[in-house]
Amino acid sequence: MAAQFGRRVVKGAATTAVAALAVAALSASQAPGVTDTVKGRQNTNSQPSPDVNADDSATGNSPYYTDLPPLNTPTPSPSASSGIPGTAGNAEAGIPATVLDAYKKAETSLAGSKPGCNLPWQLLAAIGKVESGQARGGNVDADGTTITPILGPVLNGVGFARITDTDGGAYDGDTTHDRAVGPMQFIPSTWEWSGRDGNGDGKKDPNNIYDAALAAGHYLCRFNWDLSDSGDLRRAILSYNNSTDYYNTVMSWLEYYRKGTHEVPDGTGSLPSNRSDNGTGGGTGGANSGTTPPASTPPSSHTPGGGTTSPKPKPPTTTPPATTPPPTQTPTETVDHLEDAGTGTLTATAGDTFAEKISARTETKAGKAVAKVRVRFTITGDTDTTFTGGESVATVVTNASGVATAPALLAGEKTGGFKVRATVVGRTVSGLDYAATVTARQADALARTTDTALTCVPGGEFADQVEVKATYKGAVADGVVATATLIKAADDATVNDKGPYFKDADDKPLRTLTGLKTGKDGLLKLPKLFADDTVGTYLLRITTTGGATLTVELKVAAAAS
Repeated sequence: MAAQFGRRVVKGAATTAVAALAVAALSASQAPGVTDTVKGRQNTNSQPSPDVNADDSATGNSPYYTDLPPLNTPTPSPSASSGIPGTAGNAEAGIPATVLDAYKKAETSLAGSKPGCNLPWQLLAAIGKVESGQARGGNVDADGTTITPILGPVLNGVGFARITDTDGGAYDGDTTHDRAVGPMQFIPSTWEWSGRDGNGDGKKDPNNIYDAALAAGHYLCRFNWDLSDSGDLRRAILSYNNSTDYYNTVMSWLEYYRKGTHEVPDGTGSLPSNRSDNGTGGGTGGANSGTTPPASTPPSSHTPGGGTTSPKPKPPTTTPPATTPPPTQTPTETVDHLEDAGTGTLTATAGDTFAEKISARTETKAGKAVAKVRVRFTITGDTDTTFTGGESVATVVTNASGVATAPALLAGEKTGGFKVRATVVGRTVSGLDYAATVTARQADALARTTDTALTCVPGGEFADQVEVKATYKGAVADGVVATATLIKAADDATVNDKGPYFKDADDKPLRTLTGLKTGKDGLLKLPKLFADDTVGTYLLRITTTGGATLTVELKVAAAAS
């Protein structure tokens, strides 16, 4: 197999091992001056991975470029700025300026919003190379939008997955079937929920490299995946396009770009030439669109004397017209309705994970379960609750029982009700709405952290601040809202107009504090207390959501002589 690295791998002769060996070769130390003799190496087999559902991917498992990087380690060269020709390795390492900027800005954005994902921009570059040849060599305008559309082949089931239209042609111009769109090749149904505005123009355009790169970053960071972990990295890449060869090809470019890249002018990037479908898919912007072989000519008949004669014409035969069998229905096309699959009551305290998960079942008109159907769950309403991983939309493929179970809901800080709507992707049937509620954080007990007496002289200030700890069923109650009020008596919660007080921003007396909140450790420390000239014993009452109440005694007395 190693002997084939110096020439193009013949279609059908390579296996997953080709790309895997390339990954290993790129990961290992290489001797100086070692170069690949031919630039157009490729990985030609595309085998589905067994650990990711083939129907659930960003691209709809569309074809991709199989070219592999050169085996020599890329090193930045002056060719981009001085016009000096570089080596093949340097040419492949060059990434168009706007495209490279989009990848790096996406990495910076994800480092702030999802730091635990550890997304490297080189991974976006590797996927961008494999999906569209870095937006067809950087064929983008100043805003990052592709000058000509980049569309994958029609996903009509002929050689590819069959995905009926989900966007009315809004993104791909096709009202019958879907096509992967843009430099990162999102299918419309995935872009609908994963699209992002990466350049701040108020639009989410899959044809814009800034929008597409940021969307790809968020897609790869779903489910709290940590891309510095090899297992999560594999899962993320396979979720983009479910093929072990795709994974190996992306990994080979990832390792290549990690060893060094440089910026080249837009429109001058190196273009790939080989595609996993051998270019027969007919997508615009793709390579190897395929050719039709010329019509064959009937062979001549040889005579005994060495000459040739044309074959005698055969009498015409009557052939019945060919009938095209109706296309087999996809599982999605057989779905008649959605049914709840036993979802329980959806309620959780702010900040907690919902114990119950939402499950929906796709069924035919006869009530038979339908497997391998994409169901989209969308959180709606005024809420900051998300699915695990931080997304408000999740797409799940139904299992053999026709059931799709959404990721767990993570309650935000906004309390109240909201809904989660389940719909079938690519099929117009009535959706299901699931009501959910987020309740305020609660405490059922409050206690002071010290037993020091709280005393003060008239006109002075209390030496110690009041600090309490909130718990709920014995556990720390963090983020619980509390109110502190100076009351007249134990049986009279009216606000006292005499005695101790807090101060507002203008140093004026304030005897009720609202909107207080316990910290992560359940602790709450009140501001300093002051006393007027009235001596006596006073009461401070602290209450929380959940019913916890604590009354604290305060004494104002003249100093002992």
